[in-house]
Formats: sequence, structure tokens, C-alpha cells
Amino acid sequence: MRTPLIMGNWKMNGSKESIQNLLQKIQIGLLEIGSKREKNQVAVCVPSVYLSLVLSELKNLNSEIRMGAQDVSTHDAGAYTGEISGAMLKDIGCFYALVGHSERRQYHQETNEQVAQKALMAKKNGIIPVICVGETLQERQSNQTEAVIRKQLKAVFDLIPPEIFKGSVIAYEPVWAIGTGLAATAEQVQEVHAFIRQEIFAYQSGVVDLAMGTQILYGGSLKPANAGEILTLNDVDGGLIGGASLKAEEFLAICQSA
Repeated sequence: MRTPLIMGNWKMNGSKESIQNLLQKIQIGLLEIGSKREKNQVAVCVPSVYLSLVLSELKNLNSEIRMGAQDVSTHDAGAYTGEISGAMLKDIGCFYALVGHSERRQYHQETNEQVAQKALMAKKNGIIPVICVGETLQERQSNQTEAVIRKQLKAVFDLIPPEIFKGSVIAYEPVWAIGTGLAATAEQVQEVHAFIRQEIFAYQSGVVDLAMGTQILYGGSLKPANAGEILTLNDVDGGLIGGASLKAEEFLAICQSA
């Protein structure tokens, strides 16, 4: 059975004071949730400048919340100003790293091949990559959802052998349902998640363990109002939470729904 993972993505938000307050509230809330907390994994992906602060705060709180980065370089080391390597992230205490987030693909023109390379660099350094995939509104309306996601996954599968990929996380982000006022139905979410799992199954030539063991998160504007329905779907193993992860009450409500 796959353990639910609720992961907050703070994006480019936060300050020292707000982060300290947020983590304290989340930790207190998780302790109050009690026995349900033991069944879930909880993580936060934070801006790189606050990684050390978050790690320190989590240690002070004696928290089991895991820390993640929002990106990782395709390079090991060298003259790449502004880049942060997988080795550096591991050294600072990162457990996860987002790769291929829809905003990175859109605003930084990251290609499927670059995303795959980032996933590989994370794995090589002992970090779990959270590989984001998803389609735009135009792609969905033209019935290209599966073709787009298959292409995004194929780049990863072509570069990373199954024995290295094992333990990776995939996050489905329907770009058209993020901050647009549109919402994916439970049926649409389950359909895509089941498709992703089938692609993993085919990737390892029918080996069930890898497909059934891979956590697939939903990242399309998950909120307390829809979390209860979506997080109980067969192939949904948790959520990648954006705006709601910046509000302790909302984030905790989603955690409790899992």
C-alpha cells in the first residue's frame, strides 16, 4: 500500500518570520491530528534561500516534516552561476526536489529532456525527484492529454533505468486547472492518474511492483473543499499543494483528508 504524501510548494513566497510562524502552526496541527499523522508523509518545498532556515526550524520543532527544493541543476558542479546542484541540496538536508514544475516549463522553457536530466541528477545524489507532468487547456481541448503526458514521461524513462527511477514521485498538474477558476473533476483526475500508472507499468515491461509502488500526486489547485473526494481516488497518492500550503489551516485540512 502506498503511503499518502502531502507536499506544500511555497513557490516564491515567504519571509523568515512568516516561515517560522507557518511551520510552528503546521507542526502543532499535525500533532493534534494524531494517529492520522502517522499514516501520512508531509513535506514542504521552499525557496532555496530559506532551505537552511527551514531545516533549522524543523529540527527545533522535532518535526518529521521533510524538506524539499523547488528545482535542481542539470549539472554536477562548475561555472554555472545561480545554479544549485543535487549534491548541494543533499548536503543542506533536502529530501525531495521538484523537477519540471509547470511554471518552470512555461516561464523558463524547460524541455522534457532537461526535466529528465534534473530528475536523474536528483536521484544520483540521493534526493527523491518529484517529476511534474501535465497538459495545458489547449492540449486538453484538442484531446492531447495522454499524448502530452506520455511524451513528458518518455523523456524520463528514456534517460533513467527502472532500478534508478524506483522511489521517484510523479505529480500530475493539469495546467488549465491551476489559478484559472477551472477545476478537474474526480473522474478526470483518476483517469489521468491511472494512465500514468499504466505508462510506468509499460516502461518496466509489465513489472507490477514499480507501477503500483510509485506515488502519484495531484497538483491541480487542491483545496480543503475538494481534497476529501480527490485524495480517496484509487490512483491518487497525495497532493502537491500550492497556495493552500501557505495557510496552515488549509494545509492541515488537506493533510487530514489524506
